Amino acid sequence: MSERTERVDTLSALRERESAAEHGWVLGEECAPPFRLAVEAAAAKGLVELADQAVREELSAHGPGPVRWAARLSPQGHDVLTYAATVPSPAPPPVVLEPGELLVELWPAQMESVRVYLAMGERQGVVPAPGFEERVRAAHFDRAANRWLVPLNAAQVDSVAYALFLRSGTGMVGEANRFAREYGVIYTADKSTGRVHASRFPESRAVRRSRTGGV
Repeated sequence: MSERTERVDTLSALRERESAAEHGWVLGEECAPPFRLAVEAAAAKGLVELADQAVREELSAHGPGPVRWAARLSPQGHDVLTYAATVPSPAPPPVVLEPGELLVELWPAQMESVRVYLAMGERQGVVPAPGFEERVRAAHFDRAANRWLVPLNAAQVDSVAYALFLRSGTGMVGEANRFAREYGVIYTADKSTGRVHASRFPESRAVRRSRTGGV
């Protein structure tokens, strides 16, 4: 992935989180360390505003604890995203699906969680499905749709759901729920045993689209 694509991806994910933030700032505890570093790199380019001490103190007054880091897009960051969406983009390469594969569309925040999961390496207790990392590396970013496009088989779709389950364990459940609505897979704990497993919903949006021939 090029530096330009990575920066636009970071700004897109920050805008997505900012739109859902209660006070218009994305707080540090809501972000994984690699994402915070990417945001700080964008701030060095003038595309992100990092909260100063006065703003952090004001945000702390609204929450359960001190806010040590917060960020939001600068006006220039908003303009960069608008520019990126306006510039004609080359047609995406044709996606060749292998038997049993599904074209999965991931929001920037979801792709961020997937990359963090893959970056865990040998520290993973649950390893990704075979071929998952290679598919993620080859993913194509559709600027117009603000989505990452990646063909995955069923086991690899489960790996996405597991990455989002890890994200939900930090209190951010929105992306896991969104993925469940779209692709019908979410990791949950069995109340009787306490064990975590993938739950499936056959009437997901992706399944309905495939039945009707939609894209």
